[in-house]
Amino acid sequence: MTNEDLLIYFDEQLFLPDLLAKTKDDLFEEIVDQFVKVKYLKSREIVLEMLRQREKLGSTGVGKNVAIPHGRTTSASDIMIAFAKSKNGIEYDAIDGKPVNLIFMIIAPPQDENNMYLPLLGKMVEVLNKSKNRNKLMQAETFDEFMEILSKG
Repeated sequence: MTNEDLLIYFDEQLFLPDLLAKTKDDLFEEIVDQFVKVKYLKSREIVLEMLRQREKLGSTGVGKNVAIPHGRTTSASDIMIAFAKSKNGIEYDAIDGKPVNLIFMIIAPPQDENNMYLPLLGKMVEVLNKSKNRNKLMQAETFDEFMEILSKG
């Protein structure tokens, strides 16, 4: 998967550059509410429960101030990724114990036609592993800036 391939999973309506959430659960609710608002998800409660259950398996706070909450649900018809940023950081029980500032929420149907769910997760980790990408994403204020950073990631 190339960086260009990654871009098709993002939508400007799911770009949240100034998250208001103060807790992990608030973060889940704020982002899922945006998915529902733009009609990408059918059931808010099913998705929130799926995300909470996924966290019980192990934190999706992958370290370096990044979280990638993700899961599969019948409430989604296609793979979608929301990007959210918290300037102050949110306690998340991340693997390195640090708060998260950059959040990529990946929601997918139980089966996706091209089996892109795992390659997509892998590509996100690869892009976010680079400190220059994380630093640039913290500065991004517009969807266009965000997409430019990812395309070069």
